[in-house]
Amino acid sequence: MDLLKVGDYMNNHPVTFTPDMTVELAADRLTISNQTGGPVVDEHNKVIGFLSEQDCLALLLKAAYHDQQVAHVRDIMQAEVLSVKPYDGIIDLAQTMLKLKPKLYPVVDDNNHLLGIIGRSHVLAALDKEMNSHYRKAV
Repeated sequence: MDLLKVGDYMNNHPVTFTPDMTVELAADRLTISNQTGGPVVDEHNKVIGFLSEQDCLALLLKAAYHDQQVAHVRDIMQAEVLSVKPYDGIIDLAQTMLKLKPKLYPVVDDNNHLLGIIGRSHVLAALDKEMNSHYRKAV
């Protein structure tokens, strides 16, 4: 199982956001993609933040209640982002996911350029596939 790597199970084409995008547009992208969040990238595709459904929901609810204009992604994104590398192990990531709150992690190269995302469902699928593989070999 040590051979299971993040890069083999990540989503290579995640929904991303820019800091200047409106939260309304970001929420539309999340809704259409069924993604629960995504990385905020700069013009060089470097990860500079993370935006979740919860971030959007909180702002849109407040805006609807107070009849305010919607803000931009930069106003509500999480600036501190937990990310992983494609060569990181799935087992290590699974253990991290049990301790920390993020459900999605941007996958970045050594220069912090976005390569994809990986979430709990990806990790679960990797572990399930590996376990089924071992089961078939044993039978």
